[in-house]
Amino acid sequence: MTNSATSTQAIEKDLPNIVVNGATISKETLAMELQYHPAASAEEAISKAAQALIIQELFVQEATAQGLDQALKPFENETKSEALIRSLIEAEIEAPQTDEVSCRRYFEQNRERFRSPDIVEACHILIAADPQDPLARDAAKSQAEELVVILQKDPHQFVALVKQYSDCPSKETDGNLGQLSKGQTTPEFERQLFMLEPGLAAHAIESRYGYHVVRVDRKIAGDPLPFEQVREKIVSYLTEQGNRRAVRQYIHELMDKATIEGIDIQEITQPLTH
Repeated sequence: MTNSATSTQAIEKDLPNIVVNGATISKETLAMELQYHPAASAEEAISKAAQALIIQELFVQEATAQGLDQALKPFENETKSEALIRSLIEAEIEAPQTDEVSCRRYFEQNRERFRSPDIVEACHILIAADPQDPLARDAAKSQAEELVVILQKDPHQFVALVKQYSDCPSKETDGNLGQLSKGQTTPEFERQLFMLEPGLAAHAIESRYGYHVVRVDRKIAGDPLPFEQVREKIVSYLTEQGNRRAVRQYIHELMDKATIEGIDIQEITQPLTH
């Protein structure tokens, strides 16, 4: 017997026996489902996995009871269960209509979300280092911090230091990164870059590529966008939220009339209220 099989069996021993309207969800199925529900504790992971499987079982049972399995036409790469669930949602859950008043209300209440992207103009010196090489990373950090100290004393040396030390192709344009908006560079670099004020960064910024000595030349705040420009985005968002609420309500209705054994039903339904 493999270690994997032994491990799975050990996990299964501590799992509940769940029965949904007389149909058993096997411990093996629950153990397999756990991998898709990372959580802070084993109890939370089990609760999330059980919730997903119970909801799936309720949907499949209801779809079958309504005869939706008789003329079922699964999409490509869609399992029978997935097709039944989709068919039931299409048949039973009416997509909510998002009206103009709701869209404008959401726009007025969330104006800060609807702006053109903030822009940062910056230059940098990259001291490259393999993320898998701790010694190289430490050396790159030390060198980058030394360059920061030099530039704090004499900012005019920036271009010369770019030419001498930078491992980025931008050294050919004096380290200029151009105008950057969010999503144009690596997330770890971006998070730190957009927090900086104009001028030389007090410390080197770390990224997967190494350490960056950064000078922000200009920050341009995004402008408010008019309602007409973001209307379709709001419609899409509110419609999706409405669909989610409708599905949650339908799930509650199925659970209210179901007989579920082996797990505290309050643990299953409570997350659905959020």
